Amino acid sequence: MYVFFTSQEENTGCAVLICPPGGYGKLAYNIAGFQFAKWLNTLGVSAFVLIYRLPASPDLIEREKAPLQDAQRAVKMIRSNAQAWQINTAKIGVMGTSAGGHLASTLGTHFEDYSSIGDSLDNYSFEPDFMILISAVINMDRYAHQGSVNNLLGSKPARKMRALYSNEHHVSSKTPPAFIVHAQNDHVVPVINSILFYQAMLNNKITGSLHIFPEGDHSIALCNNPGSTNLWTVLCEEWLCYMGFTVKNAD
Repeated sequence: MYVFFTSQEENTGCAVLICPPGGYGKLAYNIAGFQFAKWLNTLGVSAFVLIYRLPASPDLIEREKAPLQDAQRAVKMIRSNAQAWQINTAKIGVMGTSAGGHLASTLGTHFEDYSSIGDSLDNYSFEPDFMILISAVINMDRYAHQGSVNNLLGSKPARKMRALYSNEHHVSSKTPPAFIVHAQNDHVVPVINSILFYQAMLNNKITGSLHIFPEGDHSIALCNNPGSTNLWTVLCEEWLCYMGFTVKNAD
């Protein structure tokens, strides 16, 4: 995990675990990891870029569990160090783009502890307090990004596994609020992924903010986006403040 602490003067007590994209086949952590972390620092948020294990790692027995194990343990680690790092344990979120968004949404919808190893971190919760999902892979079936499916679940996954990792099916009352961004013209991960997830949030009365922009394709970044898509960071900043995550001394 790469750590980016905000300044003490600007610190809001909020922290975000960033899951980089890469279709579960690689990790593109510079633009959709380190740059996001530096931006979050300007909002008074400490950021943690997770270099999670990829499913193709040869030492894995259950390939699909490794990224989630690492994400769960990362949140536990952040919570265990909250006092030393001046972090509010009720303001720890997760952020991800593309397949990193799938991992982030998995962390917010699957609550079986796959990271328990019998050490002191088992005493801490891995559940995020909010999610930021950008061009996220959500569905692993009809609307799937096939590369992410192949890398996470294998070339011929059983229907049961596709359903288990289609995260719109697992939104529940325990799912945290989410800020969701997608481009209508995304040709890699169809925008219906974010729509399905938001619909599931509505069905479960979970607070969410969905923003679908006409342009941006599968390249929504921190800046230099086409047209109105450039507004997503401003909207996200306002949402984090409205929700109380970046308000200093908020309970």
